[in-house]
Parts: sequence; structure tokens; C-alpha cells
Amino acid sequence: MKRLLAFLLAALSLTALAQAPQPPELAARNYVLIDLTTHKTLAERDADTANDPASLTKLMTAYVVFGALREKKLTLEQTLPVSKRAWDERKGDPSLMFIDTTMTPKVDELLHGLIIQSGNDAAVALAEGAAGSVENFVQLMNRQAQAWGLKNTEFKNVTGTSEPGHKSSARDIAVVASHIITDFPEYYVYYSQRDYTFNKIRQDNRNLLLRRDPTVDGMKTGFTEAAGYCLVSSANRDFPNGKRRLLSVVMGTASKEARASESQKLLNWGYTAFDAVKIFDAGKAIATVPVWKGEAKEARLGAADAIFVAVPHGDGTKLQTQVERTDPLVAPLSKGQRVGTLRVTTTAGAPVAEVPLIVQEAVPGSGLLGRAWDSLRLWIK
Repeated sequence: MKRLLAFLLAALSLTALAQAPQPPELAARNYVLIDLTTHKTLAERDADTANDPASLTKLMTAYVVFGALREKKLTLEQTLPVSKRAWDERKGDPSLMFIDTTMTPKVDELLHGLIIQSGNDAAVALAEGAAGSVENFVQLMNRQAQAWGLKNTEFKNVTGTSEPGHKSSARDIAVVASHIITDFPEYYVYYSQRDYTFNKIRQDNRNLLLRRDPTVDGMKTGFTEAAGYCLVSSANRDFPNGKRRLLSVVMGTASKEARASESQKLLNWGYTAFDAVKIFDAGKAIATVPVWKGEAKEARLGAADAIFVAVPHGDGTKLQTQVERTDPLVAPLSKGQRVGTLRVTTTAGAPVAEVPLIVQEAVPGSGLLGRAWDSLRLWIK
């Protein structure tokens, strides 16, 4: 989790690239486009400005429920009561899955209603089932936001209904969406479903890109008068060196059609303006370095995953790498311990990426005699 958070935080700061392509002009108040394969932000506008997030709030609602499922506090087949508070949601926002107090829907059904139908009533029922009350659940949402360092986010409710102090930013929303994709791939499939029928009422997913672009497989729409029309979109396209996933957050557009068309424009631009270049394969040693006071005399250093970097189209051959590491490297060393950094730059020296280097196999400390001998050698050195 800590490694993922470090990657996501790095992803959400715009990388300086030589002659970086200029994004298209978008009819949106705020946006951000992230390459989740390379962990880089490709484009942004006012991505840290706090706004009304509308139903994009339900991304965090879903994340906390997914966590409850993983911790066995809930099960998908478990039924939950529908409180009067959940039923009362029909008096306001029309975003509903149409549950009532005579029903006991399953958690799985409520998740479909929350994600596909954007049901406010489903959000309340899930919050009460997972945390005992909406208020307790909102505390869990804010606690998670704080753990991720989301400085422009504060939740007041689980639905996204406009309320003083209820806020988030495009960049913060992107962090939440990224964590859903990465932390809960088993539940991400909900976001690709085009429609859902509950209680004989069929509703279409409001994400128009699910029907227009076969590579788009999520994620969430939102609308209030204060927020305008918002859309988080994720696409996963095939390239010669593997799949490449982009995530866009577009906020404050003028219509349902605009949020879809502007998101499509941003995704298409990201795929054509930048290449994802694989620098090293997963599990491959990037450097083999001397170790002092260890049972082994050398350690293999690598990265946790395959290393991809995003560069302007055609610039993949203009990269160079440099290893910076702890020296001297003294045992014991544990597997996964960070001991250096791989820096990727253009040939002109512009930074492209910094990747933590970790020990690939543990190196236990040597015996007393061996450690004493290496201590002497280090002193002479």
C-alpha cells in the first residue's frame, strides 16, 4: 500500500518533459489525465481546485464498501435492511435504484445500484450496513482521504448531494479512482456494466463512453447545479509492448454530451501524443552491486514492477538511465528494501521518471569474523 501511494502521488505531479505536447482545448472547468501504466500526469487544468464533486463522491463510498468486503465485515450475498433515511432519498435527487423499506436487497445488488444507477438510496443503505450509520461511514471516507494525503477533499455525505464543505478536486478524485482500479480489481468490473435492472426498473449507465469506445471500461458520472456535468473515464488499450491504461477526470462541463465528448477527446489525445516505453521488465536486475558484511558479496537491485515511462510520441529512443544507490551497501538487507533510485532522463537531461530501486533477494549478515574483516576493509577504503 505504501509503495502504491508513493507511485500515485508521483503520478499526480506533472512531469517536466522536453517539448511536452500541448493538450487539446477542453470545454471543462477542471481536468486531469493520468497514464496509470507509467504513473505520470499527462495534462491538467486547475486540478487542485476544490469543487463540488457531485456523484463522483460515490467512488469513495464504493471504495470504503470494497474495503469492508475484503475485511469480511460484509459479504456480497448478505442482505441489508432499507431504512427510512435511505428511502427518503427519493424526495430529493432523482438518482435512485428505487429500493424501499419493505425490501432487503443484497450487498451485490446495492453495489450495482450505487455504481451503475448512481443510486443515492443505495449509497445510504450500504453506508448504514457497513458502518452502522451514515455519519460513521463519512468518518471512514474522510479518514481514508487523509491517509492518502488528499488535501482538497472533505466529505459531508455519501451521495454527493451539494452541501457546505463537501468538496474535492480533479486530482484527488483521480487518486480515489486509481486506488479502486489497483486495490480492488475484482470489483472494478461493476464500472463497465452498461445497464442494470432492479425491481423491474432498467436504468442505463450514464457513462456514454461505455457504448462509444470499446476500450473504455469505467468509471463514474456526476452532476449537480454547482458541479456541472462531471465524468471519470478509464480506458485500457492494446499496444505492441502491452496494455496501457489512461484515466481522465473532467469536471464542470455544460451537458451530458459535453462531459463524454471532452473526456473522449482527452483520452484520445493522451494515447496519440505520448508513448509508453518499457525500460525494464518486472523481476529483471537493473544493477548488481557489492555488499559488505553479508553472506553474499553482491545484491541484485531492481524495481517492484516493470518500468514504463511516458514520453512524447517518437522520443522513446532519446532516453538514458542512471542508478543512484546507497554506498557502501551493508548487510543485512531484506527483500524489497529500498536502497537506491533509477533516474530516467532525456538525452538533453530533462527528467522523465524516478523509480525506487529495491533489493530483489535478501542478504543476511555474515558471521562475526566476516563482519569484522569487512569493517576493517571499509575503514581502509
